[in-house]
Amino acid sequence: MNKQKNVFISHHGKDDEYVQRLKSMLKEKGYILKNSSVDSTKPNQLKNKELIRRLLRLRIHWAGTFICLVGEKTHTREWVDWEIKKAQEKGKPIIGIYKHGCGKDTPIPRNLQKYADGMVNWRMDNIIDAIENGHSESVNPDGSKKGPSYVRSTVNC
Repeated sequence: MNKQKNVFISHHGKDDEYVQRLKSMLKEKGYILKNSSVDSTKPNQLKNKELIRRLLRLRIHWAGTFICLVGEKTHTREWVDWEIKKAQEKGKPIIGIYKHGCGKDTPIPRNLQKYADGMVNWRMDNIIDAIENGHSESVNPDGSKKGPSYVRSTVNC
């Protein structure tokens, strides 16, 4: 039984190998990820930033779930933060997945800290649960419970 999921996987280009591993591991569990993001299977040929933004907005809109693959340098990527913001604006479930081997001090992209519906480690049961439910309890790469990145405050008017 195959379960097809339409996703957008935001990532640092140098972590593309983990995008492919994620798709392969999920396929072994009966999941087919239809990834609309730019990766090594469909590289970007555009140079005009406005055309790239338009293409990415359309692809994020198409996806049912937005995934951000978090590696050591993901937080430095301007496009990743922009994609996360667009997913939030479109009301997409936003799931962060730490790539295999990340440490507890791995920096998280700013907008993922703000808008993630969950952060999971590189364990297939956690990843599947997050994709299926559109949210997850946030954990660190080692699986320990993660505290909030941003503290919300309310004010009585």
